[in-house]
Amino acid sequence: MLIGCPKEIKPQEFRVGLTPSAALEAISHGHEVIIEAGAGAGAGFEDSDYQAVGARIADTAEEVFSHAQMIVKVKEPQAIERKRLREGQILFTYLHLAPDPEQTHDLLASGVTAIAYETVTDRSGGLPLLAPMSEVAGRLAPQMGAWTLQKANGGRGVLMGGVPGVVPARVVVIGGGVVGTHAARIAAGMGADVTVLDMSLTRLRYLDDVFAGVFKTGFASKGNTAELVMQADMVIGAVLIPGAAAPKLITRAQLSEMKPGAALVDVAIDQGGCFETSRATTHADPIYEVDGIMHYCVANMPGAVARSSTLALGNATMPFMLALADKGWRQACEDDPHLLAGLNVHAGYLTYYAVGRALGIDVLAPNMALKR
Repeated sequence: MLIGCPKEIKPQEFRVGLTPSAALEAISHGHEVIIEAGAGAGAGFEDSDYQAVGARIADTAEEVFSHAQMIVKVKEPQAIERKRLREGQILFTYLHLAPDPEQTHDLLASGVTAIAYETVTDRSGGLPLLAPMSEVAGRLAPQMGAWTLQKANGGRGVLMGGVPGVVPARVVVIGGGVVGTHAARIAAGMGADVTVLDMSLTRLRYLDDVFAGVFKTGFASKGNTAELVMQADMVIGAVLIPGAAAPKLITRAQLSEMKPGAALVDVAIDQGGCFETSRATTHADPIYEVDGIMHYCVANMPGAVARSSTLALGNATMPFMLALADKGWRQACEDDPHLLAGLNVHAGYLTYYAVGRALGIDVLAPNMALKR
């Protein structure tokens, strides 16, 4: 199979879909790899690194899209990229379709077979291709929130760890999954007073057992959440419903009850955001203010640490990418129901139920898509 990797064109996105190591693995399996010139530069990989393992360098994205049988990316294809996709081609990348009807309809019209990193599962019910970027985003969230809290950026001017005689920042993390756990660890490590909220008592017991004394836990009832948000200097939104639009957990009306200059960091923005006032921003212009509350809603947070993120993502995606290339998408998905869970679009059909519910589109069962 000819595997293609174009340069990411989303603003301030420096990651790359294939590392030289992944390209070498694919080539050692008998496949060809074509990389757009400069695709790896943002993550510290030169064209010569890819050439050294046997990959071919293409001058343009058009060349990659027109020749490759499988496109491997990081972020969802932008409008100009979606026009280059074709029937029968495999697209393997993050998609986040539920809050993005325009992308969804374009992919359906293209006839492409699209497998989304964020809905591939594992035996324990986890999301192995989302997890590494969730870990990165979770660890970045307090760092970005601390920057947002600085007075020069419109924030309250509160130091995360305080100083002797001055209390630390109060941080509330909504969601105790991968993102929330890593966010809480880092925020607590910065010296903040941290509380993690979640609806799962089982998860809260786990966090309390493992991290007792590092941060506090609380049940995410509406009343408890509202009370803690009012007291917070920073709120990190870390909720996830796989493949679906994120629920809105803080309304605009609640902003008036928060501390002026408090920071909202919405890590769920890829799935539409978990605050009513969230809208996607970029690293070039990451924060904005609504009713005196500062919002940090960058839709590709891990892109800020592109090399670490690319290496982490590449480690996770490589086995699935090789299975798709070695067996073809049908056989690979028949052999691995967890990979089949990643199938979101095939030949003009939507194949992921959460996206169908969010967008009001009929869904073809994934196992039926294997027969088409």
